[in-house]
Parts: sequence; C-alpha cells; structure tokens
Amino acid sequence: MRNLLDPTDLTVDEIDQIMDLSLDIIANRQKYNEVCKGKKLATLFYEPSTRTRLSFTAAMMELGGNVIGFSDANSSSASKGETVADTVRVLSCFADIIAMRHPKEGAPMIATQYATVPVINAGDGGHSHPTQTLTDLLTIKREKGHFDNLTVGFCGDLKFGRTVHSLIKALKRYTNVNFVLISPEELKLPDYIKNDLCEENIEYTETHSLENAMPKLDVLYMTRVQKERFDSEEEYNRLKNSFILNTDKLKSAKSDMIILHPLPRVNEITYEVDNDPRACYFEQVENGKFVRMALIYKLLQWKSENRKTPVQKTIIEGPPCKYSRCISSQEPVKHLYQLSENGIYRCIYCEGPLEK
Repeated sequence: MRNLLDPTDLTVDEIDQIMDLSLDIIANRQKYNEVCKGKKLATLFYEPSTRTRLSFTAAMMELGGNVIGFSDANSSSASKGETVADTVRVLSCFADIIAMRHPKEGAPMIATQYATVPVINAGDGGHSHPTQTLTDLLTIKREKGHFDNLTVGFCGDLKFGRTVHSLIKALKRYTNVNFVLISPEELKLPDYIKNDLCEENIEYTETHSLENAMPKLDVLYMTRVQKERFDSEEEYNRLKNSFILNTDKLKSAKSDMIILHPLPRVNEITYEVDNDPRACYFEQVENGKFVRMALIYKLLQWKSENRKTPVQKTIIEGPPCKYSRCISSQEPVKHLYQLSENGIYRCIYCEGPLEK
C-alpha cells in the first residue's frame, strides 16, 4: 500500500503525474466533483494548523467525499495517553485515508506501521512536509513552467523548516537546480541534508546576506522563524527578525523571480510586498487545495490497484535515538535505522544518525 511520508516516496514520474492531474482538476473542476463519493478522510492534527487542515478538508469535499477527525490533540484520546499506533488502528476502521500532523518527528511513519489505509504526512515536527512540497512544486510549475535550470533561494529558518527540507529533497532530482541557503548561523540547514547534496554533487552556497543573493534567484522561498521549535524564548527573540523582505530589497531581483512562503508569516515579508506581481504565496494556498485533491485521488486509486511501496533500504535495530524531538522518545517502538545513500545509518523516524 502506498503512503506519503516524504517527497522521495514519489518518483519523479509520479510527481509529474500528480502535477498533470492537478492542472486537469484546475481546468475541469466538475469532472472530479464526485470521484471520492462515499469515501472518508480522517484528519489527525496533533498540532495547530489552519491552511493545511482546511486545505485537506476542502480538497476531500470538492472530490465529493467526507471528512472526520480532530484538530487538536487535547480534543482526542491522545490527551488520555493513547498512542499514535492505537489511534490510527481505530481511525482505520472509520476512514479510507488519513492525513496526519504531529509535533514529533516520525509520527506518521509509526502510523503507516499500523494503519490499514493510506497515510499522508501533513507535517511532522521540523522534519518533513511533503504535501506542502507538492503545493510548492505546482506553484513553480504554474509560474515558471518547469523545474530544471533554476536557482532557488531559501531564506530564514532552515534548521527547523520542514517545508525547506522537503522541497530541497524534491527539487534536487531535477536537472541543474542550484540552491542558495540564506540564514543566520544558528538556523543553518541541517548537516545531513547538506551532506546528501555534496554526495550527489548538487551545487549550493550558504550566505547570511539576502541582499547579496537576490540578483541571481529565480525563486525566493521565505520562511518564518518558528517559535514553537525553540527550547528557549530568549534564543527565539534574538533570531526572529533575522530577515525581513521589503520592496527595497526586491529592487535588485529579477523581474520574473517568484516569491513563495508556506505561511503563516509573522513579519518576515512586509505587507507592501503583497502587491508585487512576483508575490505568489497566496496563489500557493489555492494550489495546495488542488494538489491535495490530486494526491488523495491518486493514493486511493493506487490502493485499489494494490500498488506497493517501493523496496525499502537495509534496516537494522539499534540503540535509542538521541534526538529529543523524535517520536521514538515518546512511543513504545523499536529503534530502527535505515542505510542512507551516503552509507550512514539514520533513524527511520527523524533521520538522525545512528550514534553508538
């Protein structure tokens, strides 16, 4: 059975299929308004969300299906101590597909081990957010027409920015995509992602200056500094205003550059930028609904076809993962590690390296 935990769970060809289906949905809305009639989506949101949860809800409703679930862990049996494993076992009895958001990294991976229906990762901690990646890809496709030969700048919180991690994983599979990583020292992209880029000979540069990077960018992906990921409020307050995009800083940008942001924003993009024709972040929101419609439809179709998950890499059991944000620190699970492309064993839940 196919699930979506990470953008690389989909082949490039499958991503192209989802992009094409999304574009067809946009062009032919009535054609799809009953394709999921009688089906139910369960939204298990252990962490607050506006856009993603409502986007999934709107997507399933526009496909003719229904939605059940919860929008807050405190309104679920998780508040009584129920495990993710038991929750998804129960919801699998009621729903045909599950979309799950959780503050702990790897929680959707646990869900796939117990669910009997497809599971979609709607964001797990600072780890991955594959449906936002599909949203971003559809926006780039509609605005730029292609994914190859682009210089993409990521600005802000690259350490905890799961949307950044996911989009890099997806875009690096296309031809001649260069990454410019713009962040304060404390919020740099995690080493494991940079190591993978180096292993695959993919070009990237790191800088602390948005102004210096601006002229070369085809896509600028802004992110907020995420207060909820910090252990110290003092550290958050010190870094929260690291980068603020305004119209003056856009003067040196290409006329056809596009500005993306997964939202919500705090103050990293001023409101005056909203009127710039290069600002595409509200178009992103609507694209998210269309791409989630395509994904739900595809996953249910693949389940009916009994399409299997691609062959897993070598997995071994090891000591407990030392990363405090990993779901294995909270749930009674086996501590499993998967061999990565660069020969390092990483936790299957959070991708932290095996430390012996």
